[in-house]
Amino acid sequence: MNDDPRAVLPHRYPFLLVDRLVSQEGDAFVARKNVTINEPFFVGHFPTEPVMPGVLILEALAQAAALGLAAREGFEGGEVGYFAGIDEARFRRKVVPGDVLELTGTITAFRRGVARVDARALVDGETAADAKLSFVYRP
Repeated sequence: MNDDPRAVLPHRYPFLLVDRLVSQEGDAFVARKNVTINEPFFVGHFPTEPVMPGVLILEALAQAAALGLAAREGFEGGEVGYFAGIDEARFRRKVVPGDVLELTGTITAFRRGVARVDARALVDGETAADAKLSFVYRP
């Protein structure tokens, strides 16, 4: 398991939103994102009360899912995964500087170049957001 997202994802600063893959066992994964006041989106997103935009929490979940998929046994690699869908997304609490996002998920399907993942972002064990994510993989 390569825990460095830069080795797997094509994203770079400021769009790389996962610090590392913590674990991957079977179809379950855990990744981490330290949320700091230096994040570029805090400059314009509620600057007097910084809040991480929900869409970026979902993007972090998608990047964590891509890491989990790439670390999965039987994944061949060399393919590019594209975020294809978000279902049942819910935001349950705000994420602020100083929080550590624990990005967890379970791969529920992976066949014919399509993957589905149930994903959840937690802060201090409390759900900040959850969603069902879909990906397509192309060579």
